Amino acid sequence: MEIRIGVTQAMRELMVEIDDEKAQSKLKSAVEAALAGKTETLTVVDNKGREIVIPSAKIAYVEFGAADGSRKLGFGS
Repeated sequence: MEIRIGVTQAMRELMVEIDDEKAQSKLKSAVEAALAGKTETLTVVDNKGREIVIPSAKIAYVEFGAADGSRKLGFGS
């Protein structure tokens, strides 16, 4: 699943890929806790093992998307 995280005062969003359903569920819970102010940071670990830590106060939005890359870009028929 592709996850996009918008950070305030940053021009680009963060994009991470997480395929494990258990990790996705855990991340959703962590996002809810961060947005509710229960934690000071949101920690995300992607498929490659990279760890991203974001201050909870700087999270603008979190978008959970499809893993199959169903978005299509460009022009054509």
